[in-house]
Amino acid sequence: MEAAKKKELLRALKFFLFSVSAGVIQIVVTTLLGLAPLPTSAVYLIGLVCSVVWNFTFNRKFTFKAANNVPKAMLLAFLFYVPFAPASTLFTAYLTNGDVLGLFTLTNHLGILGSNVASADIPLGATLVTTFCCMVPNLILEFLWQKFVVFRNSIDQTEKKDNQ
Repeated sequence: MEAAKKKELLRALKFFLFSVSAGVIQIVVTTLLGLAPLPTSAVYLIGLVCSVVWNFTFNRKFTFKAANNVPKAMLLAFLFYVPFAPASTLFTAYLTNGDVLGLFTLTNHLGILGSNVASADIPLGATLVTTFCCMVPNLILEFLWQKFVVFRNSIDQTEKKDNQ
């Protein structure tokens, strides 16, 4: 395997591992907040924000080794979540039968996933399944977004600075 392919494979592996660690953070936050009487969409969104900050920080430094403008890179990373966060939050509410802004009034939809708005009333398994269902597309799409949009012109710049 040529060096460039190995490097990109290693980059994808690092991204995956940091994303898994961010997923663990999201699950822990979601689980802990899920014990409180909060709307499931709020629980999901708070867990997502904690996960995103963690993931962005470590992937910028270690996966993409980007030395670009951090506020600009964070803004670009945030732009990924402009459509993704509302869509995944609504999807979370849909799967757990929560009622986000009155948009869903489904009763007993996917009954195994619970039927109440408050996260404390929804089985923990439902919260975790829903979170996982949102994490898989997030992992794939976020890698592509960060590689080709956020860090496109600055990948491995810190590596170059260290070698000069």
